[in-house]
Amino acid sequence: MDVFILLLLLVILIVQFTQKNSYNEKLNELQDKILSLQQLVKQSIQTKPPTVENPKPYTPPVTERPNVVVTDKIPETPKPAAPPIKPVPAEFIERHEKVIAAPTSVIKRPIMASDTPPPQYQHPEPELSFFDKHPDLEKFIGENLINKIGIAILVLAIGFFVKYAIDNNWIGPVGRVGIGVLCGGILIGLAHAMRNSYRSFSSVLVGGGLAVLYFTITLAYHQFHLFSQTTSFIILIVITCFAVALSLLYNKQELAVIALLGGLSSPFMVSGNQANYHALFIYIIILNTGLLVIAYNKLWRILNITAFVLTILVCAAVIYTLPNAANTTCFLYTSILYLLYFGINVANNVKENKTFIASDFTILLVNTGLYFGAGLYLLTAMQHPELRGLFSAGLGGINLVLSYILFKNKKADANIIYLLIGITLTFLSLTAPIQLHGHNITLFWAAETVLLYWLYQKSKIELMKFTSLIIWIAMLLSLLMDWINVYGSTTLALSVIANKGFITTLVVSVSSCLLATLIAKDENKEIYNVQISINLYKYTALVLLFLSGFFEINHQFLSRYPNTALNNLYLMLYAPAFVYAFYLLSKKLPAIKLNWRISAAILAMCITVYLAFSPQFFDVQYSILVDGKISAMHFAAHWLGFVFVGLLFYQLAMIAKEHIPEVDMITWVLSAAIVLFLSLEVCLANNELFYSRATTINNMETNYIKVGLPILWGLASFALMWLGMRNKVRTLRIVSLTLFTITLVKLFVFDIQNIPPAGKIAAFFCLGVLLLIISFMYQKVKKIIVEDAKPQPNE
Repeated sequence: MDVFILLLLLVILIVQFTQKNSYNEKLNELQDKILSLQQLVKQSIQTKPPTVENPKPYTPPVTERPNVVVTDKIPETPKPAAPPIKPVPAEFIERHEKVIAAPTSVIKRPIMASDTPPPQYQHPEPELSFFDKHPDLEKFIGENLINKIGIAILVLAIGFFVKYAIDNNWIGPVGRVGIGVLCGGILIGLAHAMRNSYRSFSSVLVGGGLAVLYFTITLAYHQFHLFSQTTSFIILIVITCFAVALSLLYNKQELAVIALLGGLSSPFMVSGNQANYHALFIYIIILNTGLLVIAYNKLWRILNITAFVLTILVCAAVIYTLPNAANTTCFLYTSILYLLYFGINVANNVKENKTFIASDFTILLVNTGLYFGAGLYLLTAMQHPELRGLFSAGLGGINLVLSYILFKNKKADANIIYLLIGITLTFLSLTAPIQLHGHNITLFWAAETVLLYWLYQKSKIELMKFTSLIIWIAMLLSLLMDWINVYGSTTLALSVIANKGFITTLVVSVSSCLLATLIAKDENKEIYNVQISINLYKYTALVLLFLSGFFEINHQFLSRYPNTALNNLYLMLYAPAFVYAFYLLSKKLPAIKLNWRISAAILAMCITVYLAFSPQFFDVQYSILVDGKISAMHFAAHWLGFVFVGLLFYQLAMIAKEHIPEVDMITWVLSAAIVLFLSLEVCLANNELFYSRATTINNMETNYIKVGLPILWGLASFALMWLGMRNKVRTLRIVSLTLFTITLVKLFVFDIQNIPPAGKIAAFFCLGVLLLIISFMYQKVKKIIVEDAKPQPNE
């Protein structure tokens, strides 16, 4: 009997849940009145009074009646006024029309007329507090609280009476069930009798009666064994259908919730020892199909939310205890439930052309997310993980079809269409990381980001534009992980160029370039009021294009020539060659043309990196000449890089001359860099040309520093002096004199000792000759150069 008492307590809780307070009732009545008034206003606007043209004046026939006065013109028909709008009860709205006769015999049509002015719009009153709405607490307690307490006490009294009768063996099992059915029927009958006078009170009685019927049949099956499982289940379904009919008849959402609770509880109330998953899912689908019918006609959001939460709990419990053999069946049934709850949450809003609210969007998102998670779990449990990517793409396709159907409907809120498009794009983007692996994900996103932006330009749906940016960022992050996986290990052997690292990087670069091209054609460069510069995509494409070859060269030489600096040798050929080629193309192609400041910065950066890598060149040369580990042919790559760096110096000097000729500091820095560059390269050339087994590299470099550098710097000073005089640049001449001074100080202070006689003779002879030539240039050459610069008379 403790179970019976527990059931009675549950009855009380359900009865309390069925209560609908006066707030909701008044809001429903107010909503009905507003809808009725809206329909009435639409009818008054659509109903236009007929226009009457002024008839031609006519002369009435002459009669013998002398008192008849004939007028020349027919009096004008008065303009019809708008029909009056009279307040009527919410249950009954009737439109009264007043028909008057036409003033002339020519017009025979009835005319609407009224002196009542059209209704004026009134702002809604502010919401009242609880005490303002119920100033009379005695009335509130008597009308709202006492009935709830009364039905609870009545149910307890019936329970105690039945318990007492059972304890004394007054009533057998059949009589006990009959008493329960009778009590439930009496409560429902009383509610039906009072449905018009006491609507709230009747709803309480109906809820209590339905609860008594549900638990009575449950006890009849489990405890008394009066019915079989099939019979008990059918009786519970009949009670559920009866409860649904009452909810529609009384227009009470609470009764529908009671029917839902009873309907979902019925399979568990009569459950046996053996689980029948097919029957359970079929029953839940049938129950939710009925809910879809109700949702199409009634906007009962509490019912939808309750049904959704309870169905999730039931399905979660079933999936958790599901045997492996039933996974396929469960996947099919959960797919049907997903579509059902999509329809339940959009049906009435689409039918009535209403705006979706936050709870509607939340249910749709949660429904989609839970179904996606359940689908991935079931596919994994079915030993088919390879189908998970296809499932994600299929779910995106389903949402795309649903968005197209709602778009064609013309009644759906635009926000729900955008939400479905966003869900579609999300699942299509998730297809790559779920189904593909490694660089394939990056390739998929590289194609998708361009496709989404192109679709945005065709459809003007800004969500696609925003999604394209998100996918582009995800593509770059995925590329970074690909670099780590592919180029992170130098022991991984890859095909030259035809490998996933190089191809993926190149495709991502092309994708960014295509995005930049599409954005250039787009008039609106903003994404949700955020300005996205086209240069972001352009520079990213340039950097990725450079890195595609950079990483490829570095990895190939590290894997094939380990423990050498040969990779740096070829990188310092690739970098200046790439920069120089791109700079020349940017001067001819406006699409990739860069600002002169950016171009100068790139050239200067490339030269700086080349000079920083100079020690690596000496290491490679030592490995070639002394160790013999590397073929001497590889060092030819360095001399090609030397040529390209020289060209970069020339282009950088031209940029400085054109845009910032007045900045002396640039001339000093550029001259020093050129002298340093030539000093290092001549040293490498000296080692390669004059190295033999009889001497060492260190001795050769020492002799070069003492003898070769003074001669080289003297020649460089001479060249700077000539350029300064030729181009009339005083700063170059000062640099030349400064370099001559440093050379002389170095020669006489540091290099004069321990220098071979031949070296002394050569160094002093060259410097002396150069100084004399410069002095002569100051006297003669400068005048000749200036005179040669003047135009001739016959030119």
